[in-house]
Amino acid sequence: MNRIVDKGRTLLVDGPASVTVISGKVEVFGLTVNVTGKVVIREGKRLPFEVLETASLEISEGESASVEEVNGSTIPESWVKSFQELLDVQIKPATVLILGSPDTGKSSFCTYLVNRLLEEKKRVAILDGDLGQSDVGPPSTIAYAPVIKPITDLFNLRAKNAFFIGETSPGNVTEKMVQALSLLKKEALASEPDFLVINTDGWTEGECAVGYKLKLAKELGPHVIFFIQQKDELSPMLTVEHDARKVIVESPTTIRQRDREKRKGLRELGYKKYMRNPRVQSLSLSWVKVEGNESFILNKSHMNARVANKICELLGMKPLQMAEFSGRLGVIIGRRRWISSDRIEKVEKFTKKKVTITRKGDEEGLLAAMYNGKRKFLGIGVVQEIDYVRRTVKVCTPVSDEVAVLALGKVKLDKNMKEIPIVEENHVDFDSFKQLS
Repeated sequence: MNRIVDKGRTLLVDGPASVTVISGKVEVFGLTVNVTGKVVIREGKRLPFEVLETASLEISEGESASVEEVNGSTIPESWVKSFQELLDVQIKPATVLILGSPDTGKSSFCTYLVNRLLEEKKRVAILDGDLGQSDVGPPSTIAYAPVIKPITDLFNLRAKNAFFIGETSPGNVTEKMVQALSLLKKEALASEPDFLVINTDGWTEGECAVGYKLKLAKELGPHVIFFIQQKDELSPMLTVEHDARKVIVESPTTIRQRDREKRKGLRELGYKKYMRNPRVQSLSLSWVKVEGNESFILNKSHMNARVANKICELLGMKPLQMAEFSGRLGVIIGRRRWISSDRIEKVEKFTKKKVTITRKGDEEGLLAAMYNGKRKFLGIGVVQEIDYVRRTVKVCTPVSDEVAVLALGKVKLDKNMKEIPIVEENHVDFDSFKQLS
């Protein structure tokens, strides 16, 4: 479809779609789109095409795409002022932190700042700390990337390194998030950018969320904090004293609100992006260190033989694997095996620990990440099977490098990279226990 849009108008395009500029001058988040330049808008995303000179646009729309034309620019005036304020920062490298609730335009604002900074010949890197709606790295990771040229979508960047958290929300992993973001910040600054822009997730409601964001700000030590808000929802954070310059930024009125299913759909696009051309690898537990989800006991256990024999007697079977943790006894049994509650109670009385049962097969579909010996993130994969007898893990992954560490997450995917719920039977909250080392 060919469309003529007058100067001073903005075309809002919801993906999946593509827009090619045939003539005229068009800008997207501070990036001037060249004639014959094609911009792809992924499903679940909206891009504003601001027309600076009357333009002829070729638009290709996919299913559920939409196009709306509005008068004027959709970039808030506060965004323009915020960029100017950023240029006034004399410290280099300068760290910038973006805070805001869901669907307030955090990623769009980051994109706008990055493009404007590049236009000023500044060296820029971006650190993406949004687990559930990650753009730079795979979903359930945080990642950073240097930005060499202007972009229309952070999703098009290639991560320099990432840290696998294994969940899609920071609520249960706040300490891990703070440590991981601090680690990647130091790594990103090692390349000496003029500006490091740090995006965050939209968890802002409640005392725990506020506490987490304030802890992030304290640990990351930003020089400027941008608060994107629609009303005054971030006021609890604004009132806290901080050395950083605080700047309130408007949320665009044209921001598209996304429900839970839309967010889930965006994550699934991310899984597919990082799972292209996979193959099944068999990883030996003799050579690979396993971290993460403690439901699956993969590291060697040093349980006392007499105690182990007594537990087997009380259970009425020899499990595939079992291990003692602080306050918990983990037991792995066969796919079709069953243990009565009476037997479990006897073991708990004997060990004075909570017994958790996991069945072989529960591991199928678990999202995992792989690292090399230098702790460099290699990519993600999906667990196919754990063989407790041969002590191997089969993982479907595009990663071909030698793997030194396998990190198991708490997200499950089906064969089409769709998220599926994890059914926990007789499990406790594993976040309350230390990770396997």
